[in-house]
Amino acid sequence: MKRLLLVDDEPRVLRGLERSLFSLTDQWEIDTAEGGRQALDALAAAPYDIVVSDMLMPGMTGAELLNEVMRLYPQTIRIVLSGHATNELLMKCVGAVHQYLSKPCEPVLLLSTIERVVHLNDHLRNPDLRAFATRLRRLPSRPSLYAQILEALQVPDVEIEDIGKIVEKDIGMTSKLLNLANSAFVGLSHQVDSAREAVTYIGIDALKALVLSARIFEQFDNTSMGGLSATDLWRHCNATADAAKLIATHEGAPRATADEAFTAGLLHDCGMLVIAGNLNARYADAIRQAADARQPIAEVEKQLWGTTHAEVGGYLMGLWGLPIPIVEAITFHHAPKAHRLPAFAPLTAVHAANTLISERLGSISGLYTSPIDQAYLAQLGIPPDRIQRWRDLAASIPL
Repeated sequence: MKRLLLVDDEPRVLRGLERSLFSLTDQWEIDTAEGGRQALDALAAAPYDIVVSDMLMPGMTGAELLNEVMRLYPQTIRIVLSGHATNELLMKCVGAVHQYLSKPCEPVLLLSTIERVVHLNDHLRNPDLRAFATRLRRLPSRPSLYAQILEALQVPDVEIEDIGKIVEKDIGMTSKLLNLANSAFVGLSHQVDSAREAVTYIGIDALKALVLSARIFEQFDNTSMGGLSATDLWRHCNATADAAKLIATHEGAPRATADEAFTAGLLHDCGMLVIAGNLNARYADAIRQAADARQPIAEVEKQLWGTTHAEVGGYLMGLWGLPIPIVEAITFHHAPKAHRLPAFAPLTAVHAANTLISERLGSISGLYTSPIDQAYLAQLGIPPDRIQRWRDLAASIPL
């Protein structure tokens, strides 16, 4: 039986949450804690699959609690449920929280979120996937610059410019950041010349995505990629990120969803890079097999190794603690129906953008590009003619 811990300093709120989750009690053991210290004591006594915490609590804030849970119990899924979180507190949760929910939260939304998290977690615990990942000798570690940014966000009264100061010490990353800030896609009316200014324009989320993706690509070079061009893949991922954000914005998605779509787009094929960088000639054979048969590379990967580059990427980003919607989009971008999301999400945008950018740039290393899954879009109530509008948006991206 799975275990869920609800944390809030108001007993009345805890009782309400328990009532709203009553339908789960035949599959879940649900416990409560009236504050952060009590929650840590409960976690020390027995492991929990999910912790759902309020943000503003006396003694220990939700941000402090969930950062401690991340440090001590990294496999535990961490969800914030709060109606009064300040921007400062939310910044302190960056990297420690998989999902944010606002109070008042409809019971159906809380239930569906827990079900989504569990489905994704179970998928990424697939024995074939984990066995394959453990056999890979070169799994990239979480970038130190990314860790420095997360650590800085915990400092009281931190400003975005302070984050820029950290980045500007890294010449290579500063160059990539300035390229992004001055790109036609961002569309600023003046030239940005410093990392500090660039961060204020592109935002913390885009910066984190850039740091993660750039550092992963730097760990693998074209000479050992089994016929896969890291340069072409980097270009594809950048364009996919831009297209995914445009699609999400066009669909009226909240800013946070559009930002998550951008991040997932940058990282959606990181698993391909990892597999190719480890298997070299064997991956070259897989590419040839997929190209000759006009078969999606994910299908060939599944036949050969029991898992796909999308699942490997999702597994890695899950280990690094990225938010659930981003990990979902990476994991299921070739098979969106497998996750049964009930509405437009970052996954929708990345699935469509990946195909549309492949149509425009050409396939990577001759790989066959799967069409957009119209049956999946129909489940979301998205008409087929919407694809042409998305295609026009993808065509507007400067390459």
